[in-house]
Amino acid sequence: MRKLAGTLLVLCGAWTALPALASISDDVNQIRRQGCANRPGVSQPLRASKDLDVVAREWSKGGRLSTAIARSAYRATNSASIQAEGSSDRKALLDVLQANYCDTITNAAFKEIGVYQKRDGIWIVVATPFAAPAVKDTAQVSRKVLSLVNAARATARKCGPRQLEAAPPLTLSATLSRAALNHSQDMANKNFFEHQGSDGSTVGVRTARAGYKWRTVGENIAVGVETPEAVVQGWLNSPGHCVNIMTPGFTEMGIAFVVDRKSEAGIYWTQVFAAPR
Repeated sequence: MRKLAGTLLVLCGAWTALPALASISDDVNQIRRQGCANRPGVSQPLRASKDLDVVAREWSKGGRLSTAIARSAYRATNSASIQAEGSSDRKALLDVLQANYCDTITNAAFKEIGVYQKRDGIWIVVATPFAAPAVKDTAQVSRKVLSLVNAARATARKCGPRQLEAAPPLTLSATLSRAALNHSQDMANKNFFEHQGSDGSTVGVRTARAGYKWRTVGENIAVGVETPEAVVQGWLNSPGHCVNIMTPGFTEMGIAFVVDRKSEAGIYWTQVFAAPR
């Protein structure tokens, strides 16, 4: 997850009543829509989020934004924050937001906004919410990963220093997907990220336990990425994972993900390759 460091903004002047929270969100979205500091506007407004309001409130108590997010139910892929104190009026607040935080406000990656206000200031948090696939989408996600992997195998490519030829397409194996799911569940439940299972097992052992008699077997794992496209591209960008994808000796593939919003990574992926005996 990527988080932008929180920033502190102090507006000098006599204290007057600050705008209402909804008005603050509207004003930020107006800046976002119109653009500023030679940055073009963004048509998609920031959605008001009650959960992100809670993050803003927690952040107002002091400390880092990341700590405030950890204390809340909100999970962010990336986030940024703005604090305003001692604002003399609404126009002054808007002027400073435009002048100093245009990059943050017009960042199209951010999707939601939370605001907290108390007498001595306003705390604004913008974020991209963690949006992992749902369990009900498992079959669709599996088909998409298979399609992306087979598209990659259809073309010769370099995996790091190695030049690999195109390879035949893989088929999806329910048994290999069970082996993949077991490891993803293990990583999510125990909050770790490595090929060796919490019981010391290897991919070969886990695949055999699932009931697959393999001749050759391999495994890719990933954490934190939220889409089939991102996870496959990440594997292709990594030489060792790329070699697994391109290995012609593999004929079948299993894929599984497990989401645990309370875990460090949030989502855990396992991809198992094999050829049967």
